[in-house]
Amino acid sequence: MSDALKHECGIALVRLLKPLEYYKEKYGTAFYGIQKMYLMMEKQHNRGQDGAGFASIKLDVEPGQRYISRVRSNHSQPIQDVFAQINDRINEEMTAHPEYANDVEKQKANIPYIGELFLGHVRYGTFGKNSIESVHPFLRQSNWMHRNLILAGNFNMTNVKELFENLVELGQHPKEMADTVTVMEKIGHFLDKEVMQLYQDCKQEGYSKREASPVIAERLDIAKILARSAKNLDGGYAMAGLLGHGDAFVFRDPAGIRPAYFYQDDEVVVVASERPVIQTVFNVPFESVQEIDPGNALIIKKSGKVSMEQILEPTVKKACSFERIYFSRGSDAEIYQERKNLGKLILPAVLESIDSDTDNTVFSYIPNTAETSFYGLVEAAQDFLNQRKNNYILENRNTLTAETLQELLAVKIRTEKVAIKDAKLRTFITEDSSRDDLVAHVYDVTYGVIKPTDNLVIIDDSIVRGTTLKMSIIKMMDRLKPKRIVIVSSAPQIRYPDCYGIDMAKLEGLVAFRAALALLKERNLYHIVDEVYTKCKAQENFADTDVINYVTAIYDQFTPEEISDKIAEMLSSPEINAEVKIIFQKVEDLHIACPKNLGDWYFTGDYPTPGGNRVVNRAFMNFYEGKDARAY
Repeated sequence: MSDALKHECGIALVRLLKPLEYYKEKYGTAFYGIQKMYLMMEKQHNRGQDGAGFASIKLDVEPGQRYISRVRSNHSQPIQDVFAQINDRINEEMTAHPEYANDVEKQKANIPYIGELFLGHVRYGTFGKNSIESVHPFLRQSNWMHRNLILAGNFNMTNVKELFENLVELGQHPKEMADTVTVMEKIGHFLDKEVMQLYQDCKQEGYSKREASPVIAERLDIAKILARSAKNLDGGYAMAGLLGHGDAFVFRDPAGIRPAYFYQDDEVVVVASERPVIQTVFNVPFESVQEIDPGNALIIKKSGKVSMEQILEPTVKKACSFERIYFSRGSDAEIYQERKNLGKLILPAVLESIDSDTDNTVFSYIPNTAETSFYGLVEAAQDFLNQRKNNYILENRNTLTAETLQELLAVKIRTEKVAIKDAKLRTFITEDSSRDDLVAHVYDVTYGVIKPTDNLVIIDDSIVRGTTLKMSIIKMMDRLKPKRIVIVSSAPQIRYPDCYGIDMAKLEGLVAFRAALALLKERNLYHIVDEVYTKCKAQENFADTDVINYVTAIYDQFTPEEISDKIAEMLSSPEINAEVKIIFQKVEDLHIACPKNLGDWYFTGDYPTPGGNRVVNRAFMNFYEGKDARAY
């Protein structure tokens, strides 16, 4: 998307199922797991560039030996920094102790990060400062192996305050009110209880304290712990956890909002936020990578046993459609086709906007992530043109000459790369007019490919705030002197805030919301804003399950086309000579293109959890009361 938008996070988990000697013999190194983790995290760098973290666990070590290692970074290239630190430490030990070179047992005993269980995370900060303390994985430490908990996730909880207060009621004193810390401490609480209960059971059965430890590891019921911990969670999440003795889990929310995929063979169990990451790194086919079911946890016991267990009752699946439109890598076979379909399905609206004049239209895209939708749009346009040619040939078959036929077949859909993003320009000038001029040059244009009689159609992934369109793209495209500029969004109008991992917490930041407000003012309907506020305020102390999204009334007075036209008017400016039109995908067509990811709350206001309605309620009250605050 042309607007800067922080979003999502990525997780990677690897469990080696064979002894380290096996990987040394087959792959030439006992560092096999670390190498695969590096690749998995790099292949997901699109999901987070604010921070990266890595944790490892060694199985079956002697008391006194370090078995948990962790490294985190919030540097400008955090993944590279994390693995540079790991490599430096490994090389330091290997240089100091050449005798370790072919001795896997000594490598495991003496070199950090070498182990059998690994967890990695890449982060975009949707909430809070980008300090090193905010970077996953988080670690909850204990002298009891089983009570060490490492947690990382791709999630946002809508009810952090409630979860925090639950912990306080349990007698805890959490160090901060952040969702990751709160969730970790809640899981930790029930983990502690389960370990202590199992210890009491072992004691009654006659086990000594030392003998009880492996028995506790074997009997520990991860599903039971997660079920107790997750009872009041409200949000979108895919969270991964490691226990000190070697158990691991990846747990997905009941609506399947956040993605998680896994692969298993006799050598490894692997989990990632995106399917093609696993396909590429482990060279396995599409059908071998499975999705973790919503409301379920993939549980990997220390013994190597793997199971999928239901933790919470699944709800209607509302997997995030933004994953398909923009966030996930387009190398996934399904996502690639879905993005092409998004382009194809919007062609009728594009044709209407250009009066079906494809001969005098140039098609392009911006930014590069919109390229796949662009291919779909152009293929559909080519089909339209071919049909037009067919009709002409059939209608004129008796008088058609070879010369006329050659001219007809030479007509093609015109495509050009007209927008090029320059390196980031620093807006170091604080005076508004000067800063705006710098922003206007974020994109450069290709001159000489547009005629004054041309329509210029540019497809974008989505339009969130519209800032870059107004300040840069439309101005730069107008320099090419087209007759008409048509901006096409492969996503529908974004009307409501997100609260499950995307950085869209404020209503007034959304251009569709601002357009609806402008229309209400123009048509003397602004009293609806006051009425919505009154209804929202009345619900302020309601239970989440009782809150209704009344903000939908802001949009109910207008057709999507009316709002699109107002957005086009708002994003244009007096110095623009070309006619500007903006087209958005229909929600119905989005569902056709992305049938497995029906989460559309940012477009429709149909939130998948009760907490979503409370968030949009709060976001509207913040707007109305003039509070510059997040809604969650």
